[in-house]
Amino acid sequence: MTKIKIGIIGCSTIAKNSTIPAILNSNNVELEQIGSRSNDKAFEFSKIFNCEQYGNYDDVINNKNIDCVYISTPVGNHEEWVLKAAEAGKHVLCEKSSTISFDSAKKMVKICKENNVRLMEGFMFRFHPSHKKVKKCINDKVIGKIFLFSSKYGFPPISKDNIRYDKFLGGGILNDAGCYPINASRMLFESEPKGVFCNLTIDKETQVDTKATFFMDFDGGIQSQSSVGYDLGYQSNYRLWGSDGSLNLSRSYNIPPDMPAKLNIKSSSTEEEILIEPVNHFKLMIESFCDEIIKSNSCNYNFEEDLLNQAKVMEACRVSNNEKRYVEIKEIK
Repeated sequence: MTKIKIGIIGCSTIAKNSTIPAILNSNNVELEQIGSRSNDKAFEFSKIFNCEQYGNYDDVINNKNIDCVYISTPVGNHEEWVLKAAEAGKHVLCEKSSTISFDSAKKMVKICKENNVRLMEGFMFRFHPSHKKVKKCINDKVIGKIFLFSSKYGFPPISKDNIRYDKFLGGGILNDAGCYPINASRMLFESEPKGVFCNLTIDKETQVDTKATFFMDFDGGIQSQSSVGYDLGYQSNYRLWGSDGSLNLSRSYNIPPDMPAKLNIKSSSTEEEILIEPVNHFKLMIESFCDEIIKSNSCNYNFEEDLLNQAKVMEACRVSNNEKRYVEIKEIK
């Protein structure tokens, strides 16, 4: 196998604007079929992307030529289609957040392992080379001993008929955007937090969380604090503060493929702005996922293990908000 044939489950905005175009430009994957709840929507996408085969979700699942699926349905529907895909022998690239609970994440990973298929949560930002540069700065102690990761990720107003405001479909800012700084801090520190404290602002009309602040502490006295929300001026950044300075990465989570990333470093010995050349991190994610299917052990982290650890921290955030207390990660089982 030199190329993976992929089917699309869910004609979402991110699939249309980012993921499918990246698939078409990737070297080790071919777009085989597009599936939507609506045949009209599937047909529309098939015309846009010149894909001959289209249909509903089950058509994609039952297509024997398809090796893997990309799932971009609402979060609340992820488990259903991950399980169906796995049981049909398809590898799964699932949009973040993977699901709505830790129990659901465990079930998805279990079924995928039983069916010998791979499951990856689609955090495309992880594959942008800017984060590798940040990790090198951490390891080289460019700003000394790290004390704090801080991040902001927020969006201008979104219409309340958007699925992000649908509680039963897994809507809300924690699943939508809070997952990013949680994943970023875990990735950069190469460890899991000891515990979290999370506070969610709940919209009275829709009962979904529209703003969130959360704190995590890691071994070695390292801390992480982040704020995310709707109805805010757009921000997408993180900052590291150390004993000898700080660094700031702009457009940390969703940077256009034609935009260079800007890394600003200030320390006692240096003050500089580093430009990281533009890349398509969706393309890099897709190629890495497909390489793992083709070659095995080609990626620098375990997809399923990371999905479970991420889901555990997300669950701790929900418990913390509901019970208004600090929650140790070891409590989540």
